[in-house]
Amino acid sequence: MHRRTRSLLSTALATVTAVALIGVALPASAASSARVFSAAVSAAAVSAAADDPVDATITVPRVENLPDDFIGGVDVSSVLSLEASGVVFRDAEGTPGDLFEILADAGVTDVRVRVWNDPFDANGNGYGGGDVDVDRAIEISQRATDAGLGVLVDFHYSDFWADPAKQQAPKAWEGMTVDQVAAEVGVFTRDAVRRLVTAGVDLRMVQVGNETNGGVAGVRGWDDMAKVFSAGSAAVRAEAPDTLVALHFTNPERAGFYADVAAQLDRRDVDYDVFASSYYPFWHGTPENLTAVLSHVAETYGKKVMVAETSWAFTLDDGDGHGNVIDLPSEATQYPVSVQGQADAVRAVVQAVADVGEAGIGVYYWEPAWLPVGPPAQLEQNKALWERDGSGWASSFAGEYEPEDAGHWFGGSAWDNQALFGFDGTASDALNIFSYVRTGAQAPRAVESVQAVVLQLVEGDAVELPGEVTVLYNDGSSEQQAVTWSSAADFIEGVGEYAITGVTDAGLAATANVTVSARNFLRNPGFEAADTSMWSVTGSGLTLRAWDDPHSGTHSAHFYAASAYSFELSQTVTGLPAGSYVARASLQGDGEGADGRVAMSLSSAAQTGAAAAFALDGWRVWSTPTTQALQVGADGVATVRISAGLPAGAWGTIDDLELVREPAPGADTSALRERRDAVAALDLATFVESSTAALPDAIARAEIVLAAASPNASAVAGALDALDAAVDALVLKDAATAAPARGVLSHDNGHDTGLLDGDFTVTMNLWWGSNATKLRLFENGVLIKTVPLTFGGTAAQTAQIAVTSKANGSYVYTGELVNSRGVTAVQPVTVKVKDAAPGTPVLSADNWDGDGSYTLTADMWWGTNAMSYRLFEDGVLLKEGELVAKSPAAQRVTVAVADRSVGKHTYRVEFVNAAGTSESKTLTVTVKR
Repeated sequence: MHRRTRSLLSTALATVTAVALIGVALPASAASSARVFSAAVSAAAVSAAADDPVDATITVPRVENLPDDFIGGVDVSSVLSLEASGVVFRDAEGTPGDLFEILADAGVTDVRVRVWNDPFDANGNGYGGGDVDVDRAIEISQRATDAGLGVLVDFHYSDFWADPAKQQAPKAWEGMTVDQVAAEVGVFTRDAVRRLVTAGVDLRMVQVGNETNGGVAGVRGWDDMAKVFSAGSAAVRAEAPDTLVALHFTNPERAGFYADVAAQLDRRDVDYDVFASSYYPFWHGTPENLTAVLSHVAETYGKKVMVAETSWAFTLDDGDGHGNVIDLPSEATQYPVSVQGQADAVRAVVQAVADVGEAGIGVYYWEPAWLPVGPPAQLEQNKALWERDGSGWASSFAGEYEPEDAGHWFGGSAWDNQALFGFDGTASDALNIFSYVRTGAQAPRAVESVQAVVLQLVEGDAVELPGEVTVLYNDGSSEQQAVTWSSAADFIEGVGEYAITGVTDAGLAATANVTVSARNFLRNPGFEAADTSMWSVTGSGLTLRAWDDPHSGTHSAHFYAASAYSFELSQTVTGLPAGSYVARASLQGDGEGADGRVAMSLSSAAQTGAAAAFALDGWRVWSTPTTQALQVGADGVATVRISAGLPAGAWGTIDDLELVREPAPGADTSALRERRDAVAALDLATFVESSTAALPDAIARAEIVLAAASPNASAVAGALDALDAAVDALVLKDAATAAPARGVLSHDNGHDTGLLDGDFTVTMNLWWGSNATKLRLFENGVLIKTVPLTFGGTAAQTAQIAVTSKANGSYVYTGELVNSRGVTAVQPVTVKVKDAAPGTPVLSADNWDGDGSYTLTADMWWGTNAMSYRLFEDGVLLKEGELVAKSPAAQRVTVAVADRSVGKHTYRVEFVNAAGTSESKTLTVTVKR
């Protein structure tokens, strides 16, 4: 929005309100100023005159204390690259349009544009993330201005992403002194601002650096950073004296951090107007804390304050085949993951900034239009577009400049699930949030979500799920509903992360996330407790209980030094039960090259295990190695130690150290996983609904077993049996009008081979009548086989089941024919087995001449065949082997022996099959010479 437009806004709103109240038409001269406020803003202004919120698909309570000039901004820096890759932006009705017009119509007031110095390699290939240099920033800013939107330009003073973990100097400034960098910042900023102003951009604000917690433009330390900030600020003042100067920081959740930052700036007389904060609810604490820390800065130093970046997710699905920053339910718990949740989150931030008072000037949503360039199914095509147009977060070309992060993880949008547009480019109702916070918006009351239950347990704790869950509504209200949990919870066993489903009394789906951890024998393993006396620290550069980037909780052990340094962190544990232990921990950070090393080891009084190295792969890229297992003896003493040797500038955090018993090896779950996947893929619409009742619990049980870190064999077998039983219970839908007619069982034992052996076929015949869709066959009352049948009305049906390897005995076979109308027992049959074991072999030898070399022959002339044989000489196994069974044909085995000593040698042979063993009579061979 132009300044002229903004100055007219309050008058325009008042005029429209008055006209609406008294029913007088606007004159043509007023109508000609339609671009002053869009149709959406006009409608909002009319609605604002009434007490009732506007009708919408989401509910947003009005922010009552919101100033008229409060900024509702968005950062859309990736827009040019997205458009080059074919992304089409659509309004709420799905009509394609210009992104900036769509934003203005939704009530957005300002656009933020990041600027990199030179985001290209020597061949002109862009680094990605929109490839936004000054030229492209001017193009974006002009389009925003033409749509009536104000502009905030965000100088990163880098050739690519700048954030708390990365403040890399531009290529052209590498190797410069601090004073030289400050001078270059002044020249670069002044030139860029001059060009923006000359281009007619409505430049409302300039940001000198991006998330500059510990550095800017490759410069660290407050004295040197102040020189850079001051140089950038002076450049803005010189070229655009009415434009606000903002400095940008993050981590408002760190106690005392913003107060210290503001004091450091004040101490060095840094000239700026706005203290800007990032605030992402996933990481940055509560809105109430945000208000408190910004209020302190505003009241103590007389600064304006704002949120320069915020967002929330509307789904956990991925839109383009490149993983998202937020993709797990455990990462997004503060609000529902939905369009309503996005509105709730942004409204809370707006309220938090407005509650600061007049100093709170606005909120910007970060990259609400960073959409997929194509679906995940077109990943290869998407990759080509990301590389060509810079429409992903980083291209492979960025690796030359930033090898540790972009060099490894380049790709697409990691933010598409936090957009205010659907994956198809259609604006969601959450895009109207900056209008709705003024007018209020109301949707029909509806359930928004059921709050997930979260349980953190230690191995051995009882799993006790609550009897009620919290149901959240889109109007912000909530209620408790009774819940019935899946019986799968009964099968939680050992360490793992388990998800339990449930259903409330009102029929709503509920979830409980149960994490069972191994007992950690370390004390204060995440540095959350104030007492850190159990930890021993030597060397330099390591700070315990830091607020920087914890893996979990709110504290960590942070390391950094401006010169080369080393440290050691250790804890000795006593009273351990004897046994095998491992240690592990999480680390993130940058080693500033290949020279840095951080490793963890575990030692006892008797030995020190091999060290496990951490990887230093960049900000929030966590490395969690595990040491080799170490045996702890009867003295019960072990020491966990982390040792580091790092070059100047290396930084990072260590968190969540563990000393746990070595996990037992788990059973093979590949068959269970395959079976679970197959069962889950069944189309339940093809089965009678009542027959599917056992399937969800069986699948849930399998998933519980698969979620265990080390499932035991009996748990796996039980889950497989439950899946099989649930599948066996399924009944296909058919055209039957009655239960199946009665079938008859028969067998061929004695008819197939002439032997009453243990291999035979059981046959079911239904000669005529209502058909079945399956046959269940039972042996002595135990189900042994389910056979699918093709439904054919009243035609004959038959099924054959091969039975093998039965021992001698009597077997009663019964069965059930099943269709959608019922179950009918078949006529049973009894099979007697008398010849299950192999026929008796006869052993002979050809030692006619009495010497020590001869051939032994074993013959089974007729009968049940064997699968293998064993030949014994003088009571010792001489030879064994396999046989081909073709009952009742003869079987023969010949074995040559040589050089036997003079005397008597005894031989016997065993013929073996699954049903038993037959043994020959003993043969004695006399060797005379």
